[in-house]
Amino acid sequence: MAEIVVLGVDGGGTSTRVVLADHDGTVLGYGRAGPSSLDGVDLETTTRHITEAVDSAWQDSGLRPRPVDASFWGMAGVASARDRDLIRDVVLAGRVSDPHHVGIDHDIRIALAGGLGNRPGIVLIAGTGSSCYGRTSTGESVRVGGWGHVLDDGGSSYFLGLEAVKAVVRSADGRRGPTSLTNAVLSRYGIADVQEIMHELYAAGSGKSDLAALAPVVLAAAEDGDEAARSIVEAAFEELAGLVSVACSRLALGSAERRLTVTGGLAHSGAYFRDGLYRAVAAKVPWIQVQEPLLPPVLGAVLLALELLDPPSAARALPALLRASRAVA
Repeated sequence: MAEIVVLGVDGGGTSTRVVLADHDGTVLGYGRAGPSSLDGVDLETTTRHITEAVDSAWQDSGLRPRPVDASFWGMAGVASARDRDLIRDVVLAGRVSDPHHVGIDHDIRIALAGGLGNRPGIVLIAGTGSSCYGRTSTGESVRVGGWGHVLDDGGSSYFLGLEAVKAVVRSADGRRGPTSLTNAVLSRYGIADVQEIMHELYAAGSGKSDLAALAPVVLAAAEDGDEAARSIVEAAFEELAGLVSVACSRLALGSAERRLTVTGGLAHSGAYFRDGLYRAVAAKVPWIQVQEPLLPPVLGAVLLALELLDPPSAARALPALLRASRAVA
């Protein structure tokens, strides 16, 4: 009888990460490819990068490729039944997985599963974008935020960068006082005059990732005491804490479920941002218990894939996945 193999997928706006594991949670292979978020690339590109990442994981495992026994796909940009159907079609057409054990949801779901070891609670993502997701032991769930940078992403790295550029142009107008962000932003874009910033943003194609890359500049200026930068960072804390507060208010969390895990590049950018964020969350939701993430989201997807086969096996696999988490993260 063939060994049971499951597949966990973290399909994001920057990369697609795939892990193959056995029924005990032992990682068999790891693969990575380009972005597969439906909000960021077309379906053809999504399909190609999924295929590349899965093929890479099989190659890394040294095993002969075959449809896995179960798979869970945490995909950025998946928000509707139509989105899930699109990904399911890709999975079935590629004969990646047993069609009876395929789970598909947004990437925030696997961040919660990984962060809390598949236990109920709340996850806050503070990275290039921002979102919050909560789930109870009975399966009741809620998503807050996660609407993308045009509509939302409050408190994210993108938010910090955009607000920094706004502060710079308003300072140039005289609508606010001088800020050290001016020189930092000009340097980051390689321009000598604030008047050139419009070309960079509107004509040269500078987008979400370019603005998000300004986040470290904003944080450094805030730590140095720049008033404009500090007000931006404080606003980010309020935005992110607000996501958690609303998620908690919409879920009937039991006393054992009142836990929060926080993930994302911005959330882990350093003590200054982390401590300020935790203070803001505590001010709005004083009873929430913050817990460092146990596993990266892709291993959360592995847990959810195992749960599709046999719920107790997910709990049994947790120790092995914890041992593998550092290599996979």
